[in-house]
Amino acid sequence: MKKTKGIILAGGKATRLYPITKVVSKQLLPVYNKPMIYYPLSILMLADIRDILIISNSETLPLLKSLLGNGKKLGIKIEYALQEHPNGLAEAFIIGENFIGGDNAALILGDNILYGQGLSDILKRAVCRQNGATVFGYYVRDPQRYGIVEFDQNNKAISIVEKPQNPKSNWAVIGLYFYDNEVSKVAKTIKPSQRGELEITDLNAVYLKEGKLNVELLGRGYTWLDAGTYESLLDSSMFIKTIEERQGIMIACLEEIAFNRGCISKEELLSLSKELSGTYRDYLLALIK
Repeated sequence: MKKTKGIILAGGKATRLYPITKVVSKQLLPVYNKPMIYYPLSILMLADIRDILIISNSETLPLLKSLLGNGKKLGIKIEYALQEHPNGLAEAFIIGENFIGGDNAALILGDNILYGQGLSDILKRAVCRQNGATVFGYYVRDPQRYGIVEFDQNNKAISIVEKPQNPKSNWAVIGLYFYDNEVSKVAKTIKPSQRGELEITDLNAVYLKEGKLNVELLGRGYTWLDAGTYESLLDSSMFIKTIEERQGIMIACLEEIAFNRGCISKEELLSLSKELSGTYRDYLLALIK
């Protein structure tokens, strides 16, 4: 069984968040009490993916390395790669071809936040599929803004259209994707779109045409947030704050996930807690007790 390696695409100019992103990467902005990059990284860790490549631009890569290092403290392995220009999401698999090697791959966008009961089981199910691709559908009220999946009467996906003028459904494909080892080869066959980018929707359409695209629908009980605008960044922080304060649990606490997954020991968790302070440190110490 091939293992799955994870890629986080954390580049782009984040112009929708100007001026706050003129001098700092969007992925380093706080979403309540953690840097934004923690949230997509936590999703890969919940899927038991331990080899991760972070792709970003030349200004952001040193900052991400300073924050996360090589991942050893979390019991995982983190590598980094440069994307000179934002040439589309599918380019991640061309940049990451050597990193992927003979394994399967998962891609998550650096501003995506996903939360819900049983999420880890859904992620592991996607990892276990050795052939084809798996994407995730989330019901939205404004489908014109997203890549939309159309289904037949048997709930089988029959088309994916990017930002359709006349949407065939309200199910948007979120920024989390799982692929088999053919993905880099397929990505190289994609032609740039009218805006000059290698579109992930076109990549997914190839798998769909070959009958190899699985769509997992995330219904009620799941929350998906794309923290790429002022409004969604604020909404994301308020959502995380509400859940954490009411339930007393942390969302996207990397140290907790690493500990629960057996990636680090109790002693290593204690050591990590000493590097922190305040309520975050108190939370980690409570885990040890």
